[in-house]
Amino acid sequence: MSKSWIRIVIIWVVVVAMALAAIQNLESEQAFVWFGAILAGSIASVSIAHLVKAAPNGFVRELIYAGGGSYLILALASLFVFLKG
Repeated sequence: MSKSWIRIVIIWVVVVAMALAAIQNLESEQAFVWFGAILAGSIASVSIAHLVKAAPNGFVRELIYAGGGSYLILALASLFVFLKG
């Protein structure tokens, strides 16, 4: 497993943990707001990681995988909150 996949999986794990925390601790309206902030943070973390290592190789691929995976995780979390009522 390459280092880029390790970073992507770590971002996904953090997104899952933060989404679960938002679902458990917030009302549904507030959870939806936090989901947007969590998604923005996941995309920003990829940008920061590439800024720190100062190498643009694979930036777009990591951004798409981390952002797309985070979007899918948060879409499923949103569906759960919506159905939960």
